[in-house]
Amino acid sequence: MTSPSSGAMDKRTDDIIGDLLRTGVLTAAFVVLIGGVLFLTKFGSSPASYRVFRGEPTDLRHVSDIFHKALSRDPRGLIQLGILVLIATPIVRVAFTVFAFAYQRDWTYVVVTLIVLGLLIYSIGPWHL
Repeated sequence: MTSPSSGAMDKRTDDIIGDLLRTGVLTAAFVVLIGGVLFLTKFGSSPASYRVFRGEPTDLRHVSDIFHKALSRDPRGLIQLGILVLIATPIVRVAFTVFAFAYQRDWTYVVVTLIVLGLLIYSIGPWHL
């Protein structure tokens, strides 16, 4: 049976997680929108060529390069940064829940959540590029 303070703590944790997810998604959308507007302003009048597939340039494949491009207001760098923020949002949520479970001394969930966090980090690691 949970105590009233435990219920209040669960509600507070849920509120923080909701705010975290909402903030992450809105931030990502805003950054992608700014990058998209700048991209269309810069390249919108150029005709598109779909005959040859061109992936992302090599200077937009690493996090440090993406930050550098975004800070220099490069449209593609901003769009990539927005995608990184979107990818990071659920990872930050899982990391937060590790601390929330630890604060509540729920060690089983701490271990399970750490395993999930480890799998998430492993799945996006540089060894997969």
